[in-house]
Amino acid sequence: MTIRKFALAVASVIAMAGSVQVSHALPGPVERDGNVFIVRTCGGDPMTGSSANCGAKILTDSNGTPIETVDPNATVANNNYGPAELRAAYNVPVSTSTKTIAIVDAFGYPAAERDLGVYRARYGLPPCTTANGCFKKVGQTGSPILPTYNVGWAQETALDLDMASAMCPTCKILLVEATSNSFINLATAAQFAANQPNVVAVSNSYGATEGSYISAYASYYSHPGVAITVSSGDSGFGNQFPADLPTVIAVGGTNLQHASNARGWTESAWTGAGSGCSAIVPRQPFQDDALCGNRMESDVSAVADPNTGVAIYGPLNAPSGSKSGWAIFGGTSVSAPIIAGIFGSKGVGANDATGFWKGRAFLNDVTTGNNGTCGGTYYCNAGTGYDGPTGNGTPNGTGAFGFTPPSTN
Repeated sequence: MTIRKFALAVASVIAMAGSVQVSHALPGPVERDGNVFIVRTCGGDPMTGSSANCGAKILTDSNGTPIETVDPNATVANNNYGPAELRAAYNVPVSTSTKTIAIVDAFGYPAAERDLGVYRARYGLPPCTTANGCFKKVGQTGSPILPTYNVGWAQETALDLDMASAMCPTCKILLVEATSNSFINLATAAQFAANQPNVVAVSNSYGATEGSYISAYASYYSHPGVAITVSSGDSGFGNQFPADLPTVIAVGGTNLQHASNARGWTESAWTGAGSGCSAIVPRQPFQDDALCGNRMESDVSAVADPNTGVAIYGPLNAPSGSKSGWAIFGGTSVSAPIIAGIFGSKGVGANDATGFWKGRAFLNDVTTGNNGTCGGTYYCNAGTGYDGPTGNGTPNGTGAFGFTPPSTN
């Protein structure tokens, strides 16, 4: 998507004067990201050690008013990436998999099933409802008693649900709502999700700066045979928990645009994607990077740059958060559920990130861009082969998903 295309989408939305919702209580400061203005849906910088921040970023105008509309046929759904374009960009065929993708988020979202239905209908995806057995929503331990509503986290949840649906339209979806954004509640929800029958992937789009508290929660994210995808972060160069854990797949971010090359697309590292060499978590057997003596982040990546954002249907920033509509989102909250969705499409899970390090022949190498300053190393600079912001690259088909390296015995 070009900036011109984005500008046309913005102009079209603003023209619908009666349908644009003005937020009276923005969740965080307005930031400039390249050519667009954004605000984090779940607040500012995360609190280290006790609670997490979600990674969703919603596009706004220069005053911080989110660019959104209640029109179900809004052009933001035409001019920002939808399911067909995302699957084409990553060479992911439409599958018939009925494996379950679990989405873990904090707080409640009463309209989740309804809003997901609007997104799926708009793009011609099959219905995914409680009635047909495709959709299920529970509390963090499986309880039917659900948490209180939070508009920012509900927007994050809408993003996760839509992206997982985009990559695997036939997969079942389990939404597990943590009681709050405390790490103990989110970790409990992730553990519950991974232990459910038929689940092959659990998407987690949240985190905080890594710290000594990591050991208290690491076991909650260790589930052999289930791919645990985690956003790498949205504040540029620097590690984030739980993306730095040895058993998860840390998902970085790119700028994705149409191009007149053989692939039809081009990608560069997104400036906001998290990356770096952990100060705490030991180096893993699958790593083959040259400099990091500990766990390196990220492993793989997908589109995350708000400048090349995705169209999402979910709660708007009205004062009560009671209305739903279309908005444009970015952040590694986009890329993490995309990767989880491709695991669902392939119908396989994973023990850790090995497949993306040993199966990089099945990935698009991203060689340009950076997410900060790191002394010229691959920790923050994209280049040929492995680099922090984009990992080993972006999907080119599903070959790296569930990839098992040949035995050396």
